[in-house]
Amino acid sequence: MVEIISGEKGKGKTKYLLDKVNSDIKKVDGSVVYIDKNTKHMYELDSKIRLINMGDYPIDSTDEFLGFLSGVLSQNTDIQEVFLDSFLTVSYVDTNDEFTVAMNKLDKICNLYDVKFVLSVSKNEKDLPECAKGKIVVSL
Repeated sequence: MVEIISGEKGKGKTKYLLDKVNSDIKKVDGSVVYIDKNTKHMYELDSKIRLINMGDYPIDSTDEFLGFLSGVLSQNTDIQEVFLDSFLTVSYVDTNDEFTVAMNKLDKICNLYDVKFVLSVSKNEKDLPECAKGKIVVSL
C-alpha cells in the first residue's frame, strides 16, 4: 500500500511524517526505514528506525532510485514500512508521467514484498495525477 501526504513546501508534511514514523515503529513487528535527502532529522527519529540519506548515493534518475529501493528491500526482508520524505526530490520525479510510472512501480513493489510506503509529496492534491488521488491520506 502507498500512502501520500501532499501539500506545498512549508506546510508541515515532514513534521506529520516524523510523528507518523515514530508512532508506527511502536506498532510494527518488523523494520522501518526513513529515506530523506539529508540527515537533518536524524535526532528526531526513534533509534529503531533506519535512516537512509540519499545524498550519500550517486542516484541520478527515477529508475535508479527505484532500483536502489528494491535493493534496500532485498537486503532486509523484515522491512514493513518505508517512509520517503521529499519524495519528488529523492526519487528524481519531475513530471506527472514520471510520477505515474513511479506509483505503478511502488504498487508492484508493495505487492511483491508486502511493504507499505508513506510518501511526502510537495504538490497540492489538485496538481497530482489521478493515480495518486486515491492514495492521499493527508492534504496540507
